[in-house]
Formats: sequence, C-alpha cells, structure tokens
Amino acid sequence: MPSRFHNVVLTGACGGLGQALARSLLAQGSAVALVGLQHPVLRSLAALAPGRTAIYTPDVADSAAMQAMAADWMARHGLPDLVIANAGVAGGFDTAQAQDLAVLRRMLEINLLGVATTFQPFLAAAGARPDEPLALVGVASIAGWRGLPGNGAYCASKAGLIAYLQSLRAELRGAAATVHTVSPGYLRTPLTAGNRFAMPGLLEPDAAARMLLAGVAAGREHIVLPRRTGWLASALACLPARWHDALLLRQPRKPRPGEAGATPIPGLPPSTHKKHP
Repeated sequence: MPSRFHNVVLTGACGGLGQALARSLLAQGSAVALVGLQHPVLRSLAALAPGRTAIYTPDVADSAAMQAMAADWMARHGLPDLVIANAGVAGGFDTAQAQDLAVLRRMLEINLLGVATTFQPFLAAAGARPDEPLALVGVASIAGWRGLPGNGAYCASKAGLIAYLQSLRAELRGAAATVHTVSPGYLRTPLTAGNRFAMPGLLEPDAAARMLLAGVAAGREHIVLPRRTGWLASALACLPARWHDALLLRQPRKPRPGEAGATPIPGLPPSTHKKHP
C-alpha cells in the first residue's frame, strides 16, 4: 500500500524504532533522509533504495549541523511532508552523583533540544509555502507522563518534550503543518535491553512503526504505543502519589552510564562512562 508521505526526514534512524520506520517508509516508496550516528547501519538502510535516500550523521543538538542537513536534503528533494524527530537516549540518573549531571545535560540536549533543532529549518522553509502539508512528529515516551525513581533525567527530557510539542501544536493551529506527539511504552530495542524491571506491553519495533505511521496518516495528535500500556499508566496515575511512589520504589533502577546493561549516550565526557562498582 503506497504511503501518503512521499518525502520524509527521520532522525534516530539507527535505533530499533528508527530502523523499523525507515524500512517501512522505503518499502512504501517514500524518499527518506536517514539521520543517525552509526554509518554502517545507515548504509545498509540506504541500500534498500539508493535513489531515494541520503545519509547524514550530525549531532542533533547542533543547530548549524541540522540546518546544513536540512538545506542539503531540500536541495535534493524539496520540502518534506513528514519529519520524524525520533533521536533519543536513555539512562539511569542519580542526583547525588556529580558525574550524572552531565548525563542530565546531554539527555536534555538530545531528547528535547534535538527535536527543536530538527523541526526548525523545515518550519522556516514551510513559512514561504504555507499551504503545503507538513507533519511534525516528536517521539516522546510514557515516561514523560510521570517521574520514575532513578530515571529523572529521561523522564524530565520527555516531559519537557511533551510540553514543547503542546506549545508548538497550539502555535500552528489553523496552519497546514500539524504536530503529533508519540508516547511509546516499552519497545524491544537497545534502549530497553538493559532494563532490569518488568516491561508490560513490550512491543516489537516493526509493530510500533506501523502504528505510528498509521496514526500520523489518520491525523491523530496523540499516539500511544501500544494503547493498553497508556491505559495502565493512566490507571496507576489515579493512585495517591504516596502509593504510586511506594509501588515504583520496589522496582529495580534503570542502569546508569558505566553500569552493566547501560546504553551508551553519545557526547558524554569519558569519565561518565567509567564502570561503577
């Protein structure tokens, strides 16, 4: 079935969800700008449709680099009709540890600032062509709905992203550009591989990609993957905060950078990745 999206920019294309999105879009005939940091992974995706892809490896928090990427892609293919800001990192966080402050800073740069730097050049270009449709998709998380013990940096970055997308959506009401907030629960990707706690509703990336693209195509502004995990999170949020906290405190913490099972966060000082006892 052909995609309604013909020209797509996708950040975080190397991750589990990003690769699934790239494969699905390319199979449907879309031209896709593949933005990520792992060149071999990007090359393998580009090989699926060499004439409809380009590879970019900027730091998504670097606005100049993202503007250069956008300018190059638009010179080749024009203004995209879909921009998916999917790049993100995750990791445990302990405020008592000085080295973890760098984790918070870097997570905010990638997970929050990186979405704005992804959208900005395309929104600027769309201003000259206000009648052309542009779907802006920010991949947040159910973890942004409420803080989780030991996960403060990630939760804060995703909560901030949800609020940013709400603001942007309000600003663009009545325009051809639309804003879509995606809140995945647990996906079977490298970001969750080291988790030591229960992950209800664990979803495969290919299924999540299908749900995400179908939701955006249907015009849904809020997309939860899968919906049943969102219902569970909403039900837990109805508990008194003291009960909710007590329940969460019984769960193992997400590994911090340097601990076994932690996922790498690009751009962190080397000392942050040292093994912790």
